[in-house]
Amino acid sequence: MIDLRLVREQPDVVRASQRARGADESLVDALLAADAARREAVRRADDLRAEQKAASQAVKKASPDERPAVLERAKKLAAEVKAAEEEQRAADAALRAAHLAVPNVVAPEVPPGGEDDAVTLRTVGTVPAYDFPVRDHLEIGEALGAIDTERGAKVSGARFYFLTGPGALLEFALAQLAITRAVAAGFTPVVAPALVRPEAMEGTGFLGAHAEEVYRIERDDLYLVGTSEVALAGMHAGEVLDLAGGPRRYAGWSSCFRREAGSYGKDTRGIIRVHWFDKVEMFSFCTPEEAATEHARLLAWEEEFLALLELPYRVVDIAAGDLGTSATRKYDIEAWFPSQGAYRELTSTSDCTTFQARRLGIRYRDADGKPQIAATLNGTLCAIARTIACLLEVHQRSDGSVHVPEALRPWLGGHELLTPGMSLAAAPGPAAA
Repeated sequence: MIDLRLVREQPDVVRASQRARGADESLVDALLAADAARREAVRRADDLRAEQKAASQAVKKASPDERPAVLERAKKLAAEVKAAEEEQRAADAALRAAHLAVPNVVAPEVPPGGEDDAVTLRTVGTVPAYDFPVRDHLEIGEALGAIDTERGAKVSGARFYFLTGPGALLEFALAQLAITRAVAAGFTPVVAPALVRPEAMEGTGFLGAHAEEVYRIERDDLYLVGTSEVALAGMHAGEVLDLAGGPRRYAGWSSCFRREAGSYGKDTRGIIRVHWFDKVEMFSFCTPEEAATEHARLLAWEEEFLALLELPYRVVDIAAGDLGTSATRKYDIEAWFPSQGAYRELTSTSDCTTFQARRLGIRYRDADGKPQIAATLNGTLCAIARTIACLLEVHQRSDGSVHVPEALRPWLGGHELLTPGMSLAAAPGPAAA
């Protein structure tokens, strides 16, 4: 949630952010009203408690003749205090609801507009040209024995799949490469829970406007995460972190689940937009002053990873109306999909400033030892299913084989090519050893 001081002192900044998002400006006024009502409820309860304390002292000092009236006054005040405290609890709840309804304030540098208004910052790599009819990843994957969506649908329904043979090996290879790179960059590897409590989901901003995207296990009041960001953020809820040595970074692996509500008819073929996939997610806790620099670092690590996969891509600055609830700024990396003749999102990274940490009670101590709200950032290092789809398409060859980027070969038996009917045993030579 955003800092209430900012809302009180600069409400026009928050209103402007709401306009940029295409969101309801009246939510800012509702938050201000709820804040004022809550402060008035606190003042009234405090005043009545002070009167009640004075009345209690008066009872002790009252003469026999005065005592009945003083006792009656004390009894009346006790009832008023009880009612005032109940009003304060209601005001607290109303303030929290109004506070949760307002998304993070958009950074001034963010482009205006909606989904189609993202600004391309740079394009890297050369879009490949093919002298044969381009096939999509599903056709390639089926020929390789790597992807089976028909049996995935038979077992689990639409938008589920099996990765088999070389497809399964590609999953493991990408996960290994991503984690290895993250550890080398100073991240602590984490295998994160895929089920979380409502507090973690709400704290990271994935309920409310995004609730329709989330799978809920009602019997146990748990949620299936759409990203390990949720678990990684919640891991330090209510804690004071030591950030004196710099940002605390985690690389989390988890299965991710998304209902894809409202996406019917989009990417129904293959494994680009599915209900379940595995992902390696970077997550950072840092001071607010370090957040912008850390955001640039996360983006750089994502670009380095895609360069190792030999994929052409572009970096886009996401427009205000397409930002998630928690993000003040977000970059997407879109890789080239030959079958679509278009760049499609492969990774993203968001600066959430203090928004999530304030909800989750995550703090650090400043130079004076005073607790302050931390900043949180996240970045997808590898969304595995979609990355496999992109790899198969970009690196396809006319004979049905697929080039294996050099960085992945150590985890694919040293093979330079994936071919239909290939043996999955290690290839001969030094790489296999």
